[in-house]
Amino acid sequence: MPALRSRNRALTLLALVVLLVCAGVVLWSNTPATPPPIATRAVLLDVVDGPQRTEQVQIDATLYLPETTPAPAVVVAHGFGGNKNSVTTEATELARRGFVVLAYSARGFGRSTGQIALNSRDYEVADAEQLVSWLSRQPEVALDAPGDPKVGVTGGSYGGALSLMLAGVDRRVDAIAPVITWNDLSQALLPNAASQDGAAAATPAGGGSGGNGVFKRAWAGMFFSSGLGPASTSGDGGGPEAPEPGVPDQSRPTGADTSLATPPGSERGVPGFGAPGQGPATCGRFLPEVCAAYTEVATTGRASQQTIDLLRRSSPVSVADRIKVPSLIVQGERDTLFGLDQSDANARQIAGAGGKVKTIWYAGGHDGGSPGPLLRGQIADWFSFHLAGTGEDPGTGFSYAVQGAFRSNGTASVREVVAPGYPGLHGQNAVQRERFALTGPAQPVINPAGGNPAAVSGFPGLSGRIGGGSSALGTGLAIDIPGQSASFATQPLEQQVLLAGSASVRLKVRSVPGQPGNGEAVLFGKLYDVGPDGRRTLAGGAVAPVRVTGLALDGSPVEVTVALPGVVRPVEAGHRLQVVFATTDQSFAGASEPATHLVELAEPTLSVPVVPGSRSTSPVPTGALLGIGGVLAVAVVAAIVARLRRRHADDVDESLVDTPLVISGLRKEYKGGLTAVDGLSFTVARGQVLGLLGPNGAGKTTTLRMLMGLVQPTDGEIRVFGHRVRSGAPVLSRIGSFVEGSGFLPHLSGTANLRLYWAATGRPAEEARFDEALEIAGLGKAVRRRVGTYSQGMRQRLAIAQAMLGLPDLLVLDEPANGLDPPQIHQMRDVLRRYAATGRTVVVSSHLLAEVEQTCSHVVVMHRGRLVAAGEVAEIVAGGGAASFRVDRPSTAVNALRALEGVTSVTAEGDVVSAELGGLPRAVAVAALVRADVAVEQAGPRRRLEDAFLQLVGEESVQ
Repeated sequence: MPALRSRNRALTLLALVVLLVCAGVVLWSNTPATPPPIATRAVLLDVVDGPQRTEQVQIDATLYLPETTPAPAVVVAHGFGGNKNSVTTEATELARRGFVVLAYSARGFGRSTGQIALNSRDYEVADAEQLVSWLSRQPEVALDAPGDPKVGVTGGSYGGALSLMLAGVDRRVDAIAPVITWNDLSQALLPNAASQDGAAAATPAGGGSGGNGVFKRAWAGMFFSSGLGPASTSGDGGGPEAPEPGVPDQSRPTGADTSLATPPGSERGVPGFGAPGQGPATCGRFLPEVCAAYTEVATTGRASQQTIDLLRRSSPVSVADRIKVPSLIVQGERDTLFGLDQSDANARQIAGAGGKVKTIWYAGGHDGGSPGPLLRGQIADWFSFHLAGTGEDPGTGFSYAVQGAFRSNGTASVREVVAPGYPGLHGQNAVQRERFALTGPAQPVINPAGGNPAAVSGFPGLSGRIGGGSSALGTGLAIDIPGQSASFATQPLEQQVLLAGSASVRLKVRSVPGQPGNGEAVLFGKLYDVGPDGRRTLAGGAVAPVRVTGLALDGSPVEVTVALPGVVRPVEAGHRLQVVFATTDQSFAGASEPATHLVELAEPTLSVPVVPGSRSTSPVPTGALLGIGGVLAVAVVAAIVARLRRRHADDVDESLVDTPLVISGLRKEYKGGLTAVDGLSFTVARGQVLGLLGPNGAGKTTTLRMLMGLVQPTDGEIRVFGHRVRSGAPVLSRIGSFVEGSGFLPHLSGTANLRLYWAATGRPAEEARFDEALEIAGLGKAVRRRVGTYSQGMRQRLAIAQAMLGLPDLLVLDEPANGLDPPQIHQMRDVLRRYAATGRTVVVSSHLLAEVEQTCSHVVVMHRGRLVAAGEVAEIVAGGGAASFRVDRPSTAVNALRALEGVTSVTAEGDVVSAELGGLPRAVAVAALVRADVAVEQAGPRRRLEDAFLQLVGEESVQ
């Protein structure tokens, strides 16, 4: 036998060594080599722009060259406040994919001259047209025709709008991939999420909100301030990347407009900054008309038609109906600057013009981080197919990221949902919606003078950075001022709901007669996810401003339909959706006049958009398949060896096949000489409920762990139904256990956890007996809630139900009553007794000795790893000579009993006298009491299991 064990250990060790070697080879073979550097060429290009094409500007650019030319070209534009160095990573990656890449600094940024005109067709767009013409003259660039390069355009935010506008005016552009950008800048900076005609809320494609919008003060101020000082020429203005599936490290700075939060600074300023003839010094690097428009809105909170026209001329909405080239629209789900409604408008306009459109929503944005490597790879795939004609057709499907609550290595978990197409292309009627009943009375809301104090919804541009790229700060610290907000909520959801888009609600708003008011109200709509503990999370960290006009002084209501911010968020079962309308928000320029309004539901319904789809799977690296196959082959060999070992070593004692449990000479010694179990032996028969007792450190849990095959004994053996127990022994399938706590997944419901556990056993679902197990758990409707919301007692009951799945022949429970209240303990006691009465066996380890006495038929008492007593509970309790007597004269009874020989420890408590009689018969003690003229009303044994237990382990019971 020792020789066989040595040979088996040698085979296992050999298999492990081979497995480790193969794994090392796979890791070595798949470690990417340092890619060769990309050749670059810095250029300074002269362009002519302006309304009359008379202004000369120099554009600073860098050309990135792939290994093979000529090749299609991609123009990469940067975000507002950045420069050509902000997009180095994107440009380098595209060049490695085989494209000639031109990265440049827009006028007024980096080392480029000129003033900022906000992507005007006369300025920035005209400059980009001339860059395309320059590319057509470069020998490295492939051509569609003379003067017509094969070219695509991409960029984030400011650069994304440039790519859209250039495609709308220059037919030489062949494909675009705009990222987190706008459709209508007037609507993005002065949004109004309400429609007062009963139709859907206004959208950018239908025109700007005009001077009726609510000024997005914080974001606009960040835009303007970043153009006041000298232009930055550094490339370190990036921020974190958005989380992606399977990408743990996402801290690389990028230029996707994250430079908004970067303090201005440069190696050299822009000529003419603050100089005479270049506009007032307070306008910085902006054109005077842009400066005047900002000044107007920042001081009044409203925009004139002239300002609206200027902003729309700098927006894709003015040209998107002419874009017919393949367009990949990428928008962030955590973006309080340019929300999902802006990409929705771009997609619908391009599709309406006949362009091929694919839409992607990712778990980032101006508040949540720039695109990570996987998404940048999808952008490169788009250009590979539509410019180079290589790779698979990306199609026109729709995908969106769902960010969960769990984090690994500081990175949020993310999954991707893929749908056949973007439903927004066919109008709001094509969007699938779920409706939930809202409750809440009509509520007065006060707008304080000056709009101060103001509610907090987030920190534009900073929440994602401080919150680790997930807007955790902005969504978790939203504050509504008491008295300044009205709230309406749903009942707890019965199952998870995945929001994907803009929810809507219909309101009635009226002025309160006799209170101050100017005929209008400004409200800020928010959608909260409220957990069972009352903790609120502002979905997406975003708000929807609403300017309600036409309020009559007599209190007549005005009905409005409010489109809440577009978000993607899984709302778990047991959570509630709460809609809040506040009168202030520090990120917006709200109403400054004091007023009181009454807000109520016009329809008690919240309409929530959902986009069903399937979860995508990450592609397996083909280069690693061979190595993986080798590792799997070795793993199979190791499994076969282990199986042969188990089969050879699985000896069965035929005489014990009907005995649930036999422990013989069990010993467990740890390093350092600690002996947890020492020579333990006992047998458990069918139909018994055995209580395993002992003080802390007695070895109870170690014994149970060895019984479950989790720990190998140093000596001795355990047999279950005649089979010797060891790790992986087939007989373990006949044991149901709950030892040292449960390992439930908190984001799943109780039912889902049980089904997942049973599926892992590989046994048929019909054998699980789920209904019986859940009835035992007694959780009721709570089984449909997330386990993360359970109390300790609920978790305990679910763990007991899990142990009973399949109704195992031997049930092992470690401290099952922890966290249960008395009624639940009583129910569990009955369940265990009935369970054993069916011919099955239960082993219970517990510190609740009174409960063991009422539940168990047999006990095993351990102390310091050794067996000190075993047998029926009645036998253990009956041992010794303790007795109690109920008498009429307690003091006389005490003296009479103390006078008897052999009697010790006589005490009285009320009319009950207790004594240790030793070997003296109880009848002799009763006779002595009668002789002393003491009336004995009751006499019986005094010992409880607790007394017997304390005596057996060498401790005295406290009287």
